[in-house]
Amino acid sequence: MVKKESVVYPALFDFNDEDIAITFPDLPGAISCADNEREAIFMAKDALGAWIIANEDLGNVIPEPSKLADISCSSRQRICLIDVWLPIFREERRNGSVKKNVTIPIWLNALAEKADLNFSHILQAGLKNTLGIYNK
Repeated sequence: MVKKESVVYPALFDFNDEDIAITFPDLPGAISCADNEREAIFMAKDALGAWIIANEDLGNVIPEPSKLADISCSSRQRICLIDVWLPIFREERRNGSVKKNVTIPIWLNALAEKADLNFSHILQAGLKNTLGIYNK
């Protein structure tokens, strides 16, 4: 699969009394919301980039964007073209962090806390060592 550098998709901005709901007709589950139009553009870019990269990682087919003329909307909705440069999202996903729960004995936790150890750093170092990944 050839990965695109950038994409442009139509987003539907649904203006209601409290906020703006953001959906993408072509991308099921790519949803966000915002308090105003400026924030809506930012949130739409974030939702679009995250959706594309997550689906790339899963090996899913990325649908082609609809033509604007083919999208209908209600009187409270507006169509906005949203563009994102994907290398930023790929790098963020590659370098992002995930939270993991671990279980250790109470006595070991007490000693580690007393020594003011950084649990995340030690877990990362241990995983890298176990996997044969060494910092250069």
